[in-house]
Amino acid sequence: MNILFRGGRVFTPDGVVAEAVLVRGGVIAAVGPEGELARGPHETVDLDGGLLVPGFTDAHMHPIQAGLERAKCDLSEDFGLDAYKEKIADYAAKNPEKEWIDGGGWDMSAFPGGLPHRDHLGFLDRPAYLIQRDHHAAWVNTRALERAGITRDTPDPADGRIERDANGEPTGVLHEGAMDLVGLLTPRPTAQDLQDALADAERHLFSLGVTGWQDAIVGSYAGSDDPLPTYLAAARSGRLRARVVGALWWDRTRGLEQIEDLVARRASAEGLERFRATSVKIMQDGITENFTAATLEPYCLCGGTGLSYVDPAKLKEYVAELDRLGFQVHFHAIGERAVREALDSLEGTDPANRHHIAHLQIIEPSDVPRFAALGVTANLQPLWATHHAQMDELTLPYLGEPRSSWQYPFADLVACGTRLCAGSDWPVSDADPLQGMHVAVNRTEPGGSVHAGYPTAQTPFLPEQRIDLATVMTAYTEGSAWINRSPAGRIEPGRPADLVVLDRDPFELPPGDIWTTRVRMTFVDGEAVYERA
Repeated sequence: MNILFRGGRVFTPDGVVAEAVLVRGGVIAAVGPEGELARGPHETVDLDGGLLVPGFTDAHMHPIQAGLERAKCDLSEDFGLDAYKEKIADYAAKNPEKEWIDGGGWDMSAFPGGLPHRDHLGFLDRPAYLIQRDHHAAWVNTRALERAGITRDTPDPADGRIERDANGEPTGVLHEGAMDLVGLLTPRPTAQDLQDALADAERHLFSLGVTGWQDAIVGSYAGSDDPLPTYLAAARSGRLRARVVGALWWDRTRGLEQIEDLVARRASAEGLERFRATSVKIMQDGITENFTAATLEPYCLCGGTGLSYVDPAKLKEYVAELDRLGFQVHFHAIGERAVREALDSLEGTDPANRHHIAHLQIIEPSDVPRFAALGVTANLQPLWATHHAQMDELTLPYLGEPRSSWQYPFADLVACGTRLCAGSDWPVSDADPLQGMHVAVNRTEPGGSVHAGYPTAQTPFLPEQRIDLATVMTAYTEGSAWINRSPAGRIEPGRPADLVVLDRDPFELPPGDIWTTRVRMTFVDGEAVYERA
């Protein structure tokens, strides 16, 4: 079947220049003036003045976890203790048969000091385990602590912390590795639950124009089960339509001995068209708001410099062996020390393996040029680079100056010639790439976001680090597809027809209105997988 996309403009590698695109047999056949492409039989998709773009690829997300959370007690659309308690009580009343109340999506900035308390959940008649929006902490009640046997005498795990009051009693917040103390006791999802979660996530992502992604944790982490069997089953059956790479989880309690397992896990996906397990995820630190991000100088309010989850002295050895075996290394690095440790470990590796570092909240300025010099891609999560409540009320006071001004230095990375890719970290934040693009261009909250009404939400955050729309759209398309070795990501002949029809042309909008753009249709291999009603 031939399809002619006409009646708008097209985002190509050369800019927004083309008028029309002809698709033949699921592949882009030609790009150019409509009059030259309209000859011969074809169906027509009228862009109606909108913009045709490549399907977006999200370079860092957790869609199966997101799908599971959407089916549980989902707090992500609410804000504040009263709203959370109402949602939790309603969920408990509607699900009397559930042994646990589990879910997540609460925001640290909704609580003084970023910390809820177990007593806030005292109205529940069963244990509760609710993951924080950033997935670096869990809020539990007294029943859950008792079920896990956690008391004032329980030691902190090496990679986490049990929040305690002045008397040493657990308060009901478990940070990082301490989450597993309760999370692993919650009911396990069935294989069907996981398949349903993946299918729901894929439908949602198609509605946002996302046709491919990299799952940033394929392994067991923070009470979540390993999603690898789910991906393998979906890819083998043909149910998975998106183009997906799994980043295999590096177990930070083990060393080189786990690489044999990683090689075997990679091999289990060989030959599959829609899923490959060719990346390895190393989480090098935590987050700034609970003081687990690895910093060079102490935090302002608590002292301490955070955690390096993998011993920097061993990290280079681990990365060198992964690189030798042809794995891509996908780092989580938030603090400036973690970023430096990741870059140090990548010295001497092969750029052809397409290593990348995600999040990059704080980069010490002298490290910014090292990305391009080492051939390391910067994996941006643009939505976080605003004056939202968590930033103003927790992050900035904890970091102080000059470190606060080193955050999310997108423009500096571009100026140094760094290759970019982009993602959302969904369900940590909204999966909509267009909202991320809005922030990258404006450094302000998109209208309609949970923080859009916050007093400083429309004050640009470090405005000198803005980047232009073409640059960030390329990161979400060609850049992230390149990271995944996907054949999609560009509108040019010979590429798969993974295409998205936007309801307007964001390049013709005032920058402050980019967030209003919506997806009208999404195509994978020339077949419509989403059409807005």
